[in-house]
Amino acid sequence: MQREFEEGLLGGQRKYTRLQVAEAAGVSPDRTHRLWAAMGFASVGDDAVVFTDGDVEALRVWKVLLETGAFDPAAEVSAARTIGQAVSRLAEWQVQEVMARVRDANGTEDDVAQLASVLLPVIEGLQSYVWRRHLAAAAGRLLSESPAEMSTQTMAVGFADIVGFTSTTRHANIEELATLLEGFEENAAEAIAEFHGRVVKTVGDEVLFVADTAVDAARIAVRLADPRRDDDGLPTLRVGLAMGPVLSRFGDVYGSVVNVAARLTALARPGKILVDRTIAAELADVEEFRLRSRRPVAVRGFSRLRSWSLRASD
Repeated sequence: MQREFEEGLLGGQRKYTRLQVAEAAGVSPDRTHRLWAAMGFASVGDDAVVFTDGDVEALRVWKVLLETGAFDPAAEVSAARTIGQAVSRLAEWQVQEVMARVRDANGTEDDVAQLASVLLPVIEGLQSYVWRRHLAAAAGRLLSESPAEMSTQTMAVGFADIVGFTSTTRHANIEELATLLEGFEENAAEAIAEFHGRVVKTVGDEVLFVADTAVDAARIAVRLADPRRDDDGLPTLRVGLAMGPVLSRFGDVYGSVVNVAARLTALARPGKILVDRTIAAELADVEEFRLRSRRPVAVRGFSRLRSWSLRASD
């Protein structure tokens, strides 16, 4: 059962070495090695027979995409890395879920393979649906912009992190930590989506998000810093917001604005929100919010960082 399951996942029997796959697909061995590593897979020896017909076909498809101009050849390794990182996290979660269910039922390794083989087509279809919906949303945002604007955009960037997370990890057991992070990520994702923002990534106790307007970003921040979170068993957060030109690359964001938002988050008190000059100016006449200027402070990379505290109007 396990063998049949593996062959189904990998697209056939393991029967090629790395060099044979490169030759069959018409791609240089050095290039295949770079792509393999970029996707997050461990290096294999030249004599190791670990590749299948599915690997050959995937490499051929990748080659055709580049030859037709679908991808920039200079960015193919970055594209492979982005795909690999996103899918790796998804795969780890899915395998852990299946293993947990089987263990709870005192099942065997064959039971794992059988359950996974049943679930795989369903999950694959669901993943395709979610990807297409996100693709449609991203295309809708970008189709009206010029080519120059597609990589560099003006947007609001926010960070929110859990207060006292390091101390919590020292005293909480694994189950308690999992519950804390699950609640944090679910609540943050809901708040960000509700007010038209987008999660860029979550890293441990912190979420990075973006929004197209200062008002949307502020509404997200107010929701995340709600003092009533404790009543729902959610961790207290601190939030920092900044706005300006941002480089969007392979699903991540870069630039001085991102750094400012991170610094403001670190400066914010528990349950509070700090914003930069641009956000403060955008919200100055919005009755929904109240702003209070704070003294400039010196932080790494900024000698006089100005900030304003933000809260919802009473």
